[in-house]
Amino acid sequence: MRIASYNIRKAVGLDWRRDPLRIIRVLAELDADVVALQEADKRLGARPAVLPEDALFEHTGLRVLNVTNGPSSGWHGNALLVRDGWRIGATERLSLPGIEPRGALIADLEGPRTRLTLVGTHLGLRRGCRQLQLAHLLDELAARTDRAVIAGDFNEWSPRIGFDILEHAFDVISPGRSFHASRPIAPLDRFAVGRGLRVAGAGVFEQGEARRASDHLPVWMDLDI
Repeated sequence: MRIASYNIRKAVGLDWRRDPLRIIRVLAELDADVVALQEADKRLGARPAVLPEDALFEHTGLRVLNVTNGPSSGWHGNALLVRDGWRIGATERLSLPGIEPRGALIADLEGPRTRLTLVGTHLGLRRGCRQLQLAHLLDELAARTDRAVIAGDFNEWSPRIGFDILEHAFDVISPGRSFHASRPIAPLDRFAVGRGLRVAGAGVFEQGEARRASDHLPVWMDLDI
């Protein structure tokens, strides 16, 4: 099972053109079963979804997990994409504490030969806020941590510190340097994996148009199921 995380910067590439189909082509190459997107909505007004859902499904086989009644793809810019064949159980929208508006989506998923709880999030710019946000996620996951995955833009520049609060329940997977896409120097995009799941591999996706479709590169992780 492949899980991906991708901060798509509202589909604005390094050429400063908004090109949703370019993001969709990158997602098609990733070939993930589920994807956590960050910055998936336009910034102003009603914050409509950036990616056209019909084109997304046609090219990738992924559907947006609808959690609102409005034009947005998700919650606080977070969206979850799921391939057909996965049954969606309970879903939850969270507002996270901190000085900036931040949020997370939680979904219980059941698919071929496995089940898990997926969290998609975009943590704050300050480490103190990120600690509060991770603590809030731990409280919400409670007894589900064993088979949970937190995926997203963790906004932590350090390769060594910042995640002590997760150590008792999760292994933090840093696939590599994913920001800035033109010259990757920081491992901002990560996964936190519950101890009941086994990681078979992880990496940063740099092929094709990924180097210019956003300011982040997508990251992926394969679970052995």
